Amino acid sequence: MSKAVVLISGGLDSAVTLFFAIKKGYKCHSITFDYGQRHTRELLSARRIAKAGNSELKIIKLGLSWKGSSLLNKDMKLPLDRSIKQIKKDIPSTYVPARNTIFLSIATSFAEAIGASFVFIGAHFEDSSGYPDCRIEYLKAFDALIKLGTKKGLEGDLALRFPLIDKTKKEIIRLGASLKVPFQFTWSCYKGGDRPCMRCDSCILRAKGFRELGLKDPLVN
Repeated sequence: MSKAVVLISGGLDSAVTLFFAIKKGYKCHSITFDYGQRHTRELLSARRIAKAGNSELKIIKLGLSWKGSSLLNKDMKLPLDRSIKQIKKDIPSTYVPARNTIFLSIATSFAEAIGASFVFIGAHFEDSSGYPDCRIEYLKAFDALIKLGTKKGLEGDLALRFPLIDKTKKEIIRLGASLKVPFQFTWSCYKGGDRPCMRCDSCILRAKGFRELGLKDPLVN
């Protein structure tokens, strides 16, 4: 059985990606990051999702002390109550500088060390907040970097996979439902807490996806 490393955040998209990789027959090793984010609620979700998928979870602690994002600096305001048009137009303050580059670099090192053939990431650009490191051009460039800058990549045995890149949130939720993803374990809200705020960009996009699909979000009563 081929091995794969799957980046999971505790969110819906990465959970679907993990279960997608499992369905494809990979022995999945999950990796997540404690990087000084506003709340650790998503780390609890990452643990639950990995356990549900029978995937070993590695938690990497990082200190991004320079902050630069409202997800890292509680003195900065989170964008709230924005329209879908606004969400898609601007790169918001929740963008963490070069986050995916940092995470993917570590995940690639981990993958090469354990003999994995793929690194999976649940990034998708359409219906997202427009982060530059969620674009297909970026992900293809990082895949090329893996193939140029790692031993396994040069040997043709390590690559990046991003199966959700061209899907809307509705399509991702539909895929997750078909894969029996435990959506009740996922967490999308930027504010943390016991219940989703339903006002941040992530909550708004998640609610839109469930609504368009005609399904009830298990996190919302």
